[in-house]
Amino acid sequence: MTNGKETSPIGYIKKQTLIYAVILSLCIGFFGGTLYSSFKLAPGNSAKAQGKSSAQKEDPHEHQDLSMELSAKIAELEQYLKNNPDDAGQWTNLGNLFYDSDQAQNAIDAYEKSLVIEPGRAGVITDLGTMYRKNNEPKKAIEAFDKAIAVDPSFETARFNKGVVLLHDLNDLEGCIKEWETLVEMNPMAIAPNGDSVDAIVQRMKSRKPAPGKENTP
Repeated sequence: MTNGKETSPIGYIKKQTLIYAVILSLCIGFFGGTLYSSFKLAPGNSAKAQGKSSAQKEDPHEHQDLSMELSAKIAELEQYLKNNPDDAGQWTNLGNLFYDSDQAQNAIDAYEKSLVIEPGRAGVITDLGTMYRKNNEPKKAIEAFDKAIAVDPSFETARFNKGVVLLHDLNDLEGCIKEWETLVEMNPMAIAPNGDSVDAIVQRMKSRKPAPGKENTP
């Protein structure tokens, strides 16, 4: 953060900030800044289940049973890895279990151990980025997504999730648009988790973006 950064009186919101806030609410309300380990890319492509719909009532007993099952699987894998620390696949599986049980730091540790053994796995690097974001480390999340994209430029999930973090966490509307435009160039039929095409979302974002030099016009 630079010392020369402009400051505003307490309680005062710059017009540019307000306009961008409106844009953000219009553009990201459909996913609330949530990252997805998978999303529908084109008609006929399957997407990993992302949890229950808000319209579905969650059974507390089912949740408790799932937590107990995950805990048992985690304990079993941790014991296995004490004797087999070079098994990258099982470190990834352990990371996935921590991911599913909302233990971000533990998932990060497991994914990093997996990647030390087998670097260059775009899916694991992307899940690592998702956990960095969950752990309130958006810049590290961006670094991870960039690494995944460098490994596999066609890995669409990394590009989509990078756009979410740029938009929702770093307030970088231009960066998000650029990333999602690249995604659309790669796959014009890319579909966001809410069912809208990524292209349509980008066009709405661009149409609502303030024109250059107009952000602070009274």
